[in-house]
Amino acid sequence: MKVERGSEHVFADLARPDAEAHLLKADLVTRIDKIIRQRGLKQVEAAKLLGLSQPDVSRLLRGNFREYSLERLLRLLTALGHDVEIVIREPKLQRQGRLSVGA
Repeated sequence: MKVERGSEHVFADLARPDAEAHLLKADLVTRIDKIIRQRGLKQVEAAKLLGLSQPDVSRLLRGNFREYSLERLLRLLTALGHDVEIVIREPKLQRQGRLSVGA
């Protein structure tokens, strides 16, 4: 079996349509998971805060976020008490724009 090192962008490596959006959503879910863990919340408690069922929280945190829009994930972050700020700026280099999450 041949093993090939991938890039840091697994969705692009897999040639997924909308790879940038998938990577951004994965980053947002990772942040949601981190907040839940830092606060020591059980999934039932997190579900109540997020307005989801416990099984939905479980699926989300296990990486099943395909059905979630970017907007919905941003709303989950605000439900956890975090501010979300969207900044649009000119790129420093002549290239296609990109999506990213900063802290």
